[in-house]
Amino acid sequence: MFGFILWLLLLFLCWPLALLALVLYPFVWLLMLPFRLLGIGVEAVFELLRAIVMLPARVLGGSPR
Repeated sequence: MFGFILWLLLLFLCWPLALLALVLYPFVWLLMLPFRLLGIGVEAVFELLRAIVMLPARVLGGSPR
């Protein structure tokens, strides 16, 4: 909702820039998508490594956080 209010403010102040932002937003989202997927993959690998490292402690009776 906050982003929409900011866009309305931009539309009031400078409507060509607001319309350009509205048109370019899907393209920027598509360009950022591979980086988001890469971030998800890297986070999954780090969680797997953390689980492997913490496994002996959990087997010996340590409590998870």
